[in-house]
Amino acid sequence: MPSRTESGSPYIQFAKLRSDAKYNLASSGVMSYPLAELPVRLEDLEINGTDAYGYAPLQERLARLNGVPPECVVAAAGTSMANHLAMAATVEPGDEVLVEHPTYETLVSALEYLGASVRYFERRLEDGFRVDPEEVERKITSRTRLIVITNLHNPTGALVEEETLRAVGDVAKHANALVLVDEVYLEALFEKRPRPSFHLGEQFLVTSSLTKAYGLSGLRCGWVLAAPELAQRIGHINDLYGVNAAHPAELLSVIALDNLDRVAARAKQLLEANRRALDAFLASRDDIEHHRPRFGTIIFPKLPCGRVDELYRLLTEKYETSVVPGRYFEMPQHFRVGIGGDPEMTRAGLERLGLALDELRQKHQQTAPP
Repeated sequence: MPSRTESGSPYIQFAKLRSDAKYNLASSGVMSYPLAELPVRLEDLEINGTDAYGYAPLQERLARLNGVPPECVVAAAGTSMANHLAMAATVEPGDEVLVEHPTYETLVSALEYLGASVRYFERRLEDGFRVDPEEVERKITSRTRLIVITNLHNPTGALVEEETLRAVGDVAKHANALVLVDEVYLEALFEKRPRPSFHLGEQFLVTSSLTKAYGLSGLRCGWVLAAPELAQRIGHINDLYGVNAAHPAELLSVIALDNLDRVAARAKQLLEANRRALDAFLASRDDIEHHRPRFGTIIFPKLPCGRVDELYRLLTEKYETSVVPGRYFEMPQHFRVGIGGDPEMTRAGLERLGLALDELRQKHQQTAPP
């Protein structure tokens, strides 16, 4: 089997090539926001901009959104690039990085590409996938340069409270390490979103974007929050990748941020409808184990009996429905379900997931020894 660095990101390849279906429960973000619903005029757009390191109006709006000075913001092409830049600026080849498990595969692939040595601390289903600062402290070593957490957790949707993040920050500070918190799913708390963990201390970096909670993935409006000196280093590393951002996307991002309440209201209404459908589905099942997150767009059930790959094949081949197999998060008995799609499609997809689970259970009952 090829290594991650030889094959890029197995998960992203799955997402691009194998996740689409009539009833798509594999997508982890809110469905696309229509351009026609933003107050955009063609004359507001230009092809080329003039700002060397950050388009000033966009920098100002991202700074205001996160309650930080503009010099602490580095714009990036989505959260994935923001994560890559943040890690490239803080990790040298051979450095140790402590990463949550289960984990989002592209984080580990990027770290291995950068030459880091990856260790894990566990987030367990029986504990609600919480982060245990004491376990982080047990796993950290003198070689650890970075701790990586997602909040809301990808793939489970579990929230990490500020008190827990603060405790992890204390562990990192004592070890002379930094903490990178990917907060892209935290945006789905909308008006309840806590302040970015960047505010908890100088050892924190934060990444996020408008992609998951708002349906604005095509704008590639991501960012890193970092102390000014580190932010400057991150911006200079980006010279090796993007050089300059696509200026029409910067202009559209400014318009989207100026109308974010409108965009958020649509996303919130959609997620509330889909969460009701998800709650009804979960209440009807006794054949999966799960932690039910209070917020966000994803859930990560466990299939105690049978194989998830078999469930996936049944879903795609017979029920025109997609989920994400847990092997992409190094948890092969789990699968990730997204609830950010059209409500009618999501409800129908959950019904088909239930039919596939029923069929799988009946098959296993028939083949089980007496």
